[in-house]
Amino acid sequence: MTERTGIDVTELAAWRQSDAPPLVIDVREAWELDICALPGALHIALNDLPRRLNDVPTDQPVVLMCHHGGRSEHARRWLAQNGVTNALNLEGGIDAWSIAVDNTLARY
Repeated sequence: MTERTGIDVTELAAWRQSDAPPLVIDVREAWELDICALPGALHIALNDLPRRLNDVPTDQPVVLMCHHGGRSEHARRWLAQNGVTNALNLEGGIDAWSIAVDNTLARY
């Protein structure tokens, strides 16, 4: 059986409404968050991840997100190599979120 590595936006939207939502970590650059951001997400830019590894909890589910899912998948793999195995990649990123979940978010 293959270990799960990703989650789609509609599943994340439902999970965020639950009694035990995951921590969402946005790995985009600060200028991207100025365009659109997911409320409640923790911002740790991809390049800052190595020095902020201790800011990523290992005792709760984590969902990593970026613009389209590439950088967050890179972050997930890096975290897994460094012992953080509780993270999932948001497939399609905030762009997919803005299409399927919240079309009030600006797209870029």
